[in-house]
Amino acid sequence: MWSPARGNRPIRRTIIGNVAPVSNTSQPDRAQNLDAQRSPSVVAVSAGRTSTIRRGTREVTTAFVKSPLSGPVDVGVLGIGGDEHVYEHHGGPDMALLAYPFEHYDHWKERGLDLPAVAAMAENLTTTGLVETEVAIGDVFTIGTATVQVTQPRSPCHKLAARFGRRSLPVEMQTTGYTGFLFRVLEPGQITAGDAVVAEGNTADDVVTIVDAGRILNVDRHDVEGARRLLAIAELGSATRRTLTARVDAGGQHGEDADRLYSDLV
Repeated sequence: MWSPARGNRPIRRTIIGNVAPVSNTSQPDRAQNLDAQRSPSVVAVSAGRTSTIRRGTREVTTAFVKSPLSGPVDVGVLGIGGDEHVYEHHGGPDMALLAYPFEHYDHWKERGLDLPAVAAMAENLTTTGLVETEVAIGDVFTIGTATVQVTQPRSPCHKLAARFGRRSLPVEMQTTGYTGFLFRVLEPGQITAGDAVVAEGNTADDVVTIVDAGRILNVDRHDVEGARRLLAIAELGSATRRTLTARVDAGGQHGEDADRLYSDLV
């Protein structure tokens, strides 16, 4: 059984939402309702297998395309069983689940993206009421019978561009801060679409929001002091820790991450 430790923010245990899963036919109405009530909850739980995305004569292998799952979904320390990853640096205990706020869907639609009802950004958990300006590294939540902890912001890559046929999309996502975030699973359990979120508190000594961590990690890549601040957080995910350690060791001399952001596919 996971036992919370006190951090800078008080430990609290409050059930703060429970809504029904979204459906393809009711998404616009539900988007308005979810935005109005702002009750943190799970809109959909999704997973995907490796497939091929084609753009003209070119193709890329990816597990980006995910589908919503019905009923209780088993979640372990490596995430959802059967949720595949193409690259070795995707997934793992500190990147077990990707969460993405449903609140951002309208933003991307207004900018011309044709989004599915859920799992549009390859997220495992489509959520509402948990946005990057409010969620912080080290935050702990109970969702269903699983306990999870926020580890790092997402670093958007060129698979987004391939999925939607828009080369600039990874840069747009990291610039807006609408990246989503990663969870580690502290206590395995089951999560069901519609589950409430139970906020357990934050265990970090220095509470840094996902939007601030994303700026340091993805945008202001010469911010060495910011990188050092993130590295001092024990709860930080291992992938981000490796990236920032290399950046600090190099004295902040870091390029645009072109290999991550761009692909010849689009």
